[in-house]
Amino acid sequence: MAALDKGITRNGEGLSGKTWNILGQVYFPKAACESTFAFETNSEPGQFVPVHIHPTQEEFILVQEGMLDLKLDGVWVQARAGDLVRLPRGISHGYFNKSDRPARALFWVSPSRKLEALFNQLHNLTDVAEIVRLSADHEVNFLPEDANA
Repeated sequence: MAALDKGITRNGEGLSGKTWNILGQVYFPKAACESTFAFETNSEPGQFVPVHIHPTQEEFILVQEGMLDLKLDGVWVQARAGDLVRLPRGISHGYFNKSDRPARALFWVSPSRKLEALFNQLHNLTDVAEIVRLSADHEVNFLPEDANA
């Protein structure tokens, strides 16, 4: 992976104009290098990412707009605009937009490992079993569905 490029990734844009559609959510890559990978998510009401684990990465979420309900290590918590969520590697987590308004957040992981490559493969996929399989191949392990309750 290349070194971090200097510059600005504009609001509403991704690096080099890239955008991902991951199960209806819009993701924009914001910065990428070996030590970190940052991306923006835009979640409409009802959208979510099920509970999963990153065994090789620390993850952070800065809620920029709206509110996210998160299941962190088995406990439900809520993060609002301006809040920073810290997720040590190995901690189960999922995020859910249970509100009636869109939510926007900046996520980043360290080190970057295989996450950007995963998002490239997940773009426009709709087969959930294939998404779970590809995710496991890229060091993102989804828990059984009952973990989301």
